[in-house]
Amino acid sequence: MEFMVLRRANQSTERGIQPPALEPGTFLRPSAEAVRLLRRDGEWSEVHGPFPPRELVAGFVQLEAESREDIVEQVRWWPLFDSGAVYEIRDAGCPGACLGFDERGTAAGTIPDRKQELTRYVVFLRSDAELESDLAPPPEVIDVMNAANEAGVQQGVLLAGEGLMGSSSAVRVHYANSKTSVVDGPFTEIKELIAGYWMLQAASREAAIAWAKAYPYPMPGDLTLEIREACERKSHAEFTPEMVAAEERLRAELLEAGLRNAFSKAARGG
Repeated sequence: MEFMVLRRANQSTERGIQPPALEPGTFLRPSAEAVRLLRRDGEWSEVHGPFPPRELVAGFVQLEAESREDIVEQVRWWPLFDSGAVYEIRDAGCPGACLGFDERGTAAGTIPDRKQELTRYVVFLRSDAELESDLAPPPEVIDVMNAANEAGVQQGVLLAGEGLMGSSSAVRVHYANSKTSVVDGPFTEIKELIAGYWMLQAASREAAIAWAKAYPYPMPGDLTLEIREACERKSHAEFTPEMVAAEERLRAELLEAGLRNAFSKAARGG
C-alpha cells in the first residue's frame, strides 16, 4: 500500500528549520514565499503568504507499507527530537482511475527528467467538502487529467503527482517529548487538508503559477491551490553522544510500552 506522510507545519518549520524525519522526502520553504490561487466563478485571483501554520504542510514523503498499522508504527519510531511535531498519514491515490507518478516513472513508463538549473515547486490542491467525500469524477475527466500528466512529464515540466484519499482513513501521530499519540480521522477542519499535489520544475514562480492555472483539474467549480517552493535537504549536525543516549533511552521506553501493551492484550485474550 502507498501512503503519504505529511509533516504539519508549526512555528519552527515556518522559520525554515527542517524536520529530520522527512529525509529523503520533500521539505518546503516557509509560506512567506507561498501563493494561493483561488478559482471562483471561473476567475483566478492570488493571495500571497505567509499563512497560518496550522493550515500548512511543511514537507511530505511517500512510503510503501503492508498496512496502515505498519506505517503508523514506522512513523512512531522516527527521530524523537522533533518534539511537538504532528505527522499526518494519508492513503495515496484518488477516487476514479487517476494515476500517480514520481521518479519511478508514469504508467506509460516515462521517467521524469530532473533539471538542476530549474527550481522545484509543489502545487497543492487544497481540500473542500466535495474532495473530502471521495466522489469519483467521470472517467472521461480522469482520462484528460492522466493525459495532461503524461504530457507534462514528456515535456520536462512535471516530476511527480499524486492524489490523496479523504481524511476518514487518515491518522495523525503527535510527538510530545518521549510520548507519541495517534488520532484517527476524519479531521473536521477541512481547510487544513490537502487533496493532492503535483511537483514541477520551472524557471520562476510566475511560470509555475501559469502552469497551475492552465491544468485541466477534474473539478469544474471553485478550487484553491497552494504553490510552495521545494528546497534541498540540509545536512543535519551529527548527534552528540548525549543525544544518541537520550534517543536510545526514549526508544527503549517506547519498546517497553509496546511489549507491555501486547502482553496485556494477550492476557485478556485480545
